[in-house]
Amino acid sequence: MRITLEALHKAARESAERYARRDRSLVCIYLTGSLLGDEPLLGGTTDIDLIFVHTTLPPYPREIVRLTDEIHLDIAHLPQSAFQQPRRLRADNWIGSFLCANPIVLHDLGHWFEFTQASAGAQFDLPEYVLQRARQFSDNARQSWLDLQAQPAESTPRQIHQYLDILENASNAVSVLYGTPLTERRFLIEFPKRAESAGRPGMAAGLADLIQDDPASYELIENLLENWRSAMQAAGALPEKPPRLDPARQAYYERAILSLSEESPAAALWLMLRTWTRAARALPEDADVLSAWQAGCKRLALSADSLPERLKAVDAYLDIVEETLDLWGDQYGV
Repeated sequence: MRITLEALHKAARESAERYARRDRSLVCIYLTGSLLGDEPLLGGTTDIDLIFVHTTLPPYPREIVRLTDEIHLDIAHLPQSAFQQPRRLRADNWIGSFLCANPIVLHDLGHWFEFTQASAGAQFDLPEYVLQRARQFSDNARQSWLDLQAQPAESTPRQIHQYLDILENASNAVSVLYGTPLTERRFLIEFPKRAESAGRPGMAAGLADLIQDDPASYELIENLLENWRSAMQAAGALPEKPPRLDPARQAYYERAILSLSEESPAAALWLMLRTWTRAARALPEDADVLSAWQAGCKRLALSADSLPERLKAVDAYLDIVEETLDLWGDQYGV
């Protein structure tokens, strides 16, 4: 099947029309994410990111809907009340950022989107709001580091998940100075550009070093892939699985990992470790999955013995992030 940007936009429109006819609580649907760019495909797959705004509290916050093996809908369900305070939206890294990043409106009752975006976006790019959003990421990363530092180093799925959250939040603190937060599939592809914009080109290599011992390689990804695949399949079969582990997303992740592994193995490893850890955390009683995941972490020097030393390196990385935000704030008089 040949997937074009035009065909993806058509699928988005038709999906929005179908949902709007069926659900009278929908006041707005808008398209965001990779379909706003020219190259939405990675490894021949993509998702269609839709924001559904409801007049009432939706029954669940996120929904994954398979369209084909290569395409699925990733729907965030939000209540209209989440958009009521423009000042809060200007400080919001996720709802506010993507609302003000020129999404494509597919359904809008009473010009709700036009009014809401105008209210939030009028001052969205003022330096004080940009820095406030960046410091939210930085502060969350530092607090999580303190929490992890206070725990016995056990390298459990929960601890490594928290470790990766720290790295993601810290790097996004710099990233949002120059755009929307980075999302998981393209995280280590896009981050070098943001780090360079901040005058910190070495941060991208520094981030890669924090998830690997020796530099990542195609051979390493290939050796870990089968155990990763088994964990993802087991997690996808859970009756109450997290949306990110839905079976419709396995090809979305796997083909991206394979595509990245030749030209950017560190980016492939980031995506693999992020999703594998999420799957291991969802399967605390599955000895086979946990054993294979632990062996993978050991190869990356993320075992219990190595974690304290890694946390020292993360402390230094956080110092660079915090210094970068201070310098940016001085530059803009904030």
